[in-house]
Amino acid sequence: MSQLITAELVDLDLSATTKADAARSLAERMVSQGRVTDLEGFLADVEAREAQMPTGLEGGIGIPHCRSTHVTEPTLAFGRPRTPIDFGATDGSADLIFLIAAPDGADSDHLTILSSLARHLADPGFTAALRSVSDAERASALIRGDADPGTPSSDGQPETSGETADTSADGESRPQPQEAGPERSGSPEPSAGPEPSADPDSGPEHAERTEPSTQSQKSQKSSDRESGASASESFRIVAVTSCPTGIAHTYMAAESLERAAEEDASSTVVTVETQGSAGFQRLDPSVIAAADAVIFAHDVEVRERERFAGKPTVDVGVKAAINRPAELIEEARTKAARGESSPKASAAVPMDKGAAEGDGFGTRLRTWLMTGVSYMVPFVAAGGLLIALSFAIGGYEIADAKSVADHFVWSEAHSWAALLNQIGGLAFGFLVPVLAGYIAYGMADRPGLVPGFVGGAVAVQIQAGFLGGLVAGLLAGAIVMAIQKVDIPAVLRGIMPVVVIPLISSAIVGALMFVVVGKPIATAQKAMTDWLGGLTGTNAVLLGLLIGLMMCFDLGGPVNKVAYTFATGGIATADPGNGSLMVMATAMGAGMVPPLGMALATTVRGSLFTKTERENGKAAWVLGASFISEGAIPFAAADPLRVIPASMAGGAVTGALSMAFGSTLRAPHGGIFVVPLIGSPLLYLVAIAAGTVVTAGLTLVLKGARKQAPKAESAPAQDSGEARVPAGV
Repeated sequence: MSQLITAELVDLDLSATTKADAARSLAERMVSQGRVTDLEGFLADVEAREAQMPTGLEGGIGIPHCRSTHVTEPTLAFGRPRTPIDFGATDGSADLIFLIAAPDGADSDHLTILSSLARHLADPGFTAALRSVSDAERASALIRGDADPGTPSSDGQPETSGETADTSADGESRPQPQEAGPERSGSPEPSAGPEPSADPDSGPEHAERTEPSTQSQKSQKSSDRESGASASESFRIVAVTSCPTGIAHTYMAAESLERAAEEDASSTVVTVETQGSAGFQRLDPSVIAAADAVIFAHDVEVRERERFAGKPTVDVGVKAAINRPAELIEEARTKAARGESSPKASAAVPMDKGAAEGDGFGTRLRTWLMTGVSYMVPFVAAGGLLIALSFAIGGYEIADAKSVADHFVWSEAHSWAALLNQIGGLAFGFLVPVLAGYIAYGMADRPGLVPGFVGGAVAVQIQAGFLGGLVAGLLAGAIVMAIQKVDIPAVLRGIMPVVVIPLISSAIVGALMFVVVGKPIATAQKAMTDWLGGLTGTNAVLLGLLIGLMMCFDLGGPVNKVAYTFATGGIATADPGNGSLMVMATAMGAGMVPPLGMALATTVRGSLFTKTERENGKAAWVLGASFISEGAIPFAAADPLRVIPASMAGGAVTGALSMAFGSTLRAPHGGIFVVPLIGSPLLYLVAIAAGTVVTAGLTLVLKGARKQAPKAESAPAQDSGEARVPAGV
């Protein structure tokens, strides 16, 4: 196994001024060492990870990272920029940048080393040494753990002090203040750096043991530190940390919580379960049972969350534990003092995994609905495409065919068409129950599934459609959450999720849907369907324009999903009207425009785009043609003030023209591959082409105007000829 970092992967005089340039410069070092095979592909993976959540940490640290198929072995590159770079941290820019590259499916031993490094980044002595080091070999040794940050460097100068100096390439000394913050107070012991696994040949099982073992040792240290305080006098917290990649933030959050507990004067013991890429080992049930409170610091769903039910719970994003661990511990103490020990403390269920603590009801409602929609979309795609294929093979009358269970001839195309139609119809039949079930799941976790599915099934039976599914899901989630707030004796808690909650909630939701709210919703659904069926002329064009704007506003985000759900809900019936089919065609056509427009723009005038954007433009042709609006996200993320308005303009043109041409579509997905199933297909393609040209043209005009404005005062062009303009300027 090669060393994780070498002197060749260290740049102590990084000239980059943006996080993209910093990642590129460090990645180029990885390429030169044979650690990365495709520079642009790897940088695209880094950018995609950065889009999930900024990787800047308080204390002047930037830690971009990803797992990528373009990485040959786990690698870390370190850069110290001349000017701090903004990585999205709340306290300012980063002057220490670590680029972590892990292979897709990296072995657990390497990931354990990466997690150990992430923990040491919370050590002020470790980071202070990196700020003062003047030799690349010494810096790589510090990061590997081969050198002690508390010992002098080869030139005899100590590398950790209250204020350190950073020598730049021009010989000037830049004072670096010691890191501060609630989690960095005090005088922690010098860290010896990350240490690799004792058994390099061990497999995933060993990796899963490594971190919990470290946690136990830290917890024991914390107990020994308590100056004779008995276990009963300590405030015990169990915590779970996790992040989308499971490489860096997961373990840094754990380290910050443990350090804050060690520095807490009130005898606090924190035991952390890290649910990272190297696997996780469940905390001992006795440790959880003895805990006074729970802290969840996560950006992905906590696995086996029900183990912590009944405890006072603080639920935040993973970066909150890194940046303000002492506040979280104090909040846990406060909740425990108030006696918040019911299941309601676990309020941040799957739909809340990315929510901030202060998010209002509107934000949470949107997330609940998007949870249901995200699980519903695969059923829509599978069922809709099967039905569309059946129509292509057997004609629209195939919907009246006999059941293939009673009559199927292997050699007849008609039988195969009937088979596809009936399978697709069954998949479509799950659409509303799945929508309702997973809205309830988003609100109340797994106990919400049963009443949600029951309520959705009732909505189908009384013909309340997808509106009925929305209401049924919200009702089910609210009822389960209300039941969970009831103070239940400990002896009954074991049967609550599997017997009591499903029984009571299903009965209530079913009764409400059948006799109270179901019929009015069914009436509203029928009125909307009739309205769509009667759309003509100006009304149809205006609706198409609105749908086009919504489909292109956030490129696969909540607004896009609302428009798409509206369209698919209209065709999810046995006999959708012509208006519903027109709406579906409009939504798909408009959703194809943003990536196609970006692809055309990069082809026509590539000099306005970076090399990475030009490469993304090639892929955008295929993504747009396949109705994957997300293909335009890299362009929108880099320049939202120009790309998003241009995309919306093109989408509005396509939507209005599609409605005006009367194009219809029975398939909910497929892009140009289902054009033969579209009513007025040639005019439909004209509408898409018109929107694509509008988007590309407007993008080029806006970007061209931007480029002309700063031309007189801009610096000489980079050797690569790429435009280096901050996003959104």
